[in-house]
Formats: sequence, structure tokens, C-alpha cells
Amino acid sequence: MSKNLTSRGEDYSKWYNELVVKADLAENSAVRGCMVIKPYGYAIWEKMQAELDRMFKETGHQNAYFPLFVPKSLFEAEEKNAEGFAKECAVVTHYRLQNDPDNEGKLRVDPEAKLEEELVVRPTSEAIIWSTYKGWIQSYRDLPILINQWANVVRWEMRTRLFLRTAEFLWQEGHTAHATKKEALVEAELMNNVYAEFAENFMAIPVIKGLKTESERFAGAVETYCIEALMQDGKALQAGTSHFLGQNFAKAFDVKFTNNEGKLDYVWATSWGVSTRLMGALIMTHSDDKGLVLPPNLAPSQVVIVPIYKTDEQLDVITSKANTIIQDLKAKGVSCKFDSRTTHRPGAKFAQHELQGVPLRIAIGPKDLENGTVELARRDTLTKEIVDMSDLVSKVDNLLKTIQKDLFSKALNFRDSHITEVDDFETFKKVLESKAGFISAHWDGSTETELKIKELTKATIRCIPSDVKNEEGKCVYTGKPSSRRVLFAKAY
Repeated sequence: MSKNLTSRGEDYSKWYNELVVKADLAENSAVRGCMVIKPYGYAIWEKMQAELDRMFKETGHQNAYFPLFVPKSLFEAEEKNAEGFAKECAVVTHYRLQNDPDNEGKLRVDPEAKLEEELVVRPTSEAIIWSTYKGWIQSYRDLPILINQWANVVRWEMRTRLFLRTAEFLWQEGHTAHATKKEALVEAELMNNVYAEFAENFMAIPVIKGLKTESERFAGAVETYCIEALMQDGKALQAGTSHFLGQNFAKAFDVKFTNNEGKLDYVWATSWGVSTRLMGALIMTHSDDKGLVLPPNLAPSQVVIVPIYKTDEQLDVITSKANTIIQDLKAKGVSCKFDSRTTHRPGAKFAQHELQGVPLRIAIGPKDLENGTVELARRDTLTKEIVDMSDLVSKVDNLLKTIQKDLFSKALNFRDSHITEVDDFETFKKVLESKAGFISAHWDGSTETELKIKELTKATIRCIPSDVKNEEGKCVYTGKPSSRRVLFAKAY
């Protein structure tokens, strides 16, 4: 299976596309630009979802659900938001089909069933949610509102890639309302920190926290906080964003409240989200030429046991032992699968589980039973060792923790070795083409310069790092004064 996988060095893009399909994560659907997430891929997304949902609830948020359709008049109420998403909107104009009188057995849109007002299929939910909040908020006693929604959204993409960019994708979107600017800013930064913690501790992906520039902000936001990750091909990927919306949406939908001084004021807002794009980040951060490499915290099965046998009697004895091991591992909180399929040889099973990134593989044969041992193989390092059965459970438990840490350390070392400080534009272009990764350079703060650099190099300012130090310098392109460095990169 993995032998047919294009190597990363040969063609990174082709390697990614093949891996997504061959590892049974997702495939293209009959709907142009949309994907089918297959059970194995969805199991990984469910683990992400469960952990994020736990983190959201621990920070005081509740889940709710809002309509898929947004009346056009609501969508256009906040002008910057509407303008930012207008070209990506799918729009419902009719509500009924009818038999086509000119083509027997076919259907057509009923021309008499035109909607009085078009409905936008949500590309994001600020409009429908803030029109709803207007009825929920009258007093400071009604605040804060801390809502999260798990949903699908549609952004009509013409050039699509599985998980990274599809016309429809799954995500969560938080929408909160606050009595003060300070509270909303604290919320926006808090949720960006939650995303960073999730990415690093759960996905084993190191990220850089920071702010987007004005041209890269979410449409309708006053500030956009972000986490940026670096993929193995040296391109950046925006892994999550959290937006301070100011009072823009409250003013657009006339959401006012009586504050504790008895005065009317507009509500302060945030929104924040991550999507199935994280699946793409996971694949591209850790995987290798043999297939998927999963951090144990995300693997649907952290351990797979493969029996090696010749007779049914041998299989029965191995199965009995494997069931005992599985029970002991489950008692430790380890998810384990016994691959007892009789339709596949052990070698084919090894290849499949390697391709699908199962962190640990245990092989048990008749000789292992005699010796009281098993063969234990790590997916991340592709190493094997013989382990005494009496030590197996503690060994597996410790090794899973080690793999989780090692994957993060490996990705961190790669990321840090691909951050290059540059002070002139010629070097900027050379590094971008030869080494790639993040380029730390001075920028004069103007959108004009930012767009010119993008035009010439296809690199964008990924973020202004939150821990950036004040440092006098000259803009890498214009030579104008600059007080700090920002991070540039080519990006997905």
C-alpha cells in the first residue's frame, strides 16, 4: 500500500493527495469541490471535536445551533463582513422543483417558486447569530453570552484540496457577547490560547501565536488573533483564528443593553473557529513517505494487535491472550484493536496500519506465547523491540506518552530551524525559494508594502508574533523605519 505512495521529496502535493485517499481519510464526492469524510478520517475528527468541546465547556461556553440559511438582508447588514464573503456565497433563489415538460423523467426549477428574498448558505454565522442576540440581550444581567456552534459552512471554492480547502467543510464557531471592550478582548485572546494549547498538547503541532495584519483580518473584525503552523514543505498554515469584533455587529443589528449605570450601550463581540483544515495540518506536520503518522492523543486506535499463526488452533490461543492484553490496556485508558481478519496476511495488515498511522503495533505468534514475549513496533520511528508480556502494559502506556512528546519535539525543531531572520529583499527572495519556512523581517506597517511583497513573492505576513520584541530596523522592501519584525511565509 505505502509502496505506491509518491514520496514527499518527489512531489509533496501529490504525496498529500494520495495519502488522504489511500489512508482512507476522505475522498472527492459527486458534488464538485466537496468531500466525503470516511469513517477513519471522521474518527480522528471526532477525537479533535471531543477534546475541543471539553476545553470550550471548561472555559464556560455552551453549545447551541443556528440556521444554515441567512436571509440576504441580514447577511449584508455588516458591510465589511458581507463584502469579504460575497464572492464565496452559495445562494438559494427557489424553493421547489417540478417535472420538466420538455424532458420526460427529468426535473427543473419551478419558475413560479422564486423566493421573495434570497437565502445565503452560511459561510459564517455572525449575521444570523447577532440578529438572534438582539432578542436575548436587554440588560448587563444578560451578559456575557458564551455560545459555541458545531456546524458545516459553505464557501464556494473553485480550486479545492481535501481538508485544506473545500466548498463545504465542518467547523466550530464561537460567538460571544460582552458588556465591556476589556472583557471581549480577554475572551478573544483566551480562545486563541485554547487553540494553541490544543494544537500543541493534543495534536503535537507547535504554533506561533500572534495578530493578523489589517489586510489579513477576518472581514468585520477589529483585531484577529491567530495560531500559525509550519508544514514539512516549508509552507505556513493558519490553524485557528479568534476575532475581536468590537461593536461592529452590535451596531449593524442594533444590539444594545442597559449597563450597570443605567445607560444604553452597544454590546462588544468576539467570534472564533477552527475547522477540518486541522486534519490537513495533522497530516502534513507528522506524516512520512510510508503514510500517516498520528499522535497517540488523536489515534482512533492507539495500539493494534496482529496475530501471526498458521492454524485455527493457534489463532484461538493467540486471541485469548490478545483479549487479556486488550482488557489490561483499556483499564489504563489505552484504545486497542485486535486485527483478527482472516482475509489478510500479516504483512498486508502491517502495511495498512503503518499507512494509517497507528502509533504502536503488537505482533504475537506461537513462539511469542512460548517465550512470554511480543514484538512491539513504533510507527513514528519504525523501530521494533521484543517486550516481556509482564511488562507490556506499562511499556505501552509510557511509550505512548513518549511518542506524543517526541512528535512535538521533532515538529518544533523543524519549525525553529526554518525561521530565518532577513534584512534585505534579495536575501528574502533567495531564502523563500531555497529554504522556505518563516522569514522574520522588518515591515514598514503599510498595506501597500505588504501587498507589493505578496505580488512579487507570493509570501504573506502570517502574523505579528505576540512575543515579538521591539527592535529598531528598516523595512525589508522599502527601507523605511520599522520597530519590530513580523513573520512572512508562503501559505496554504
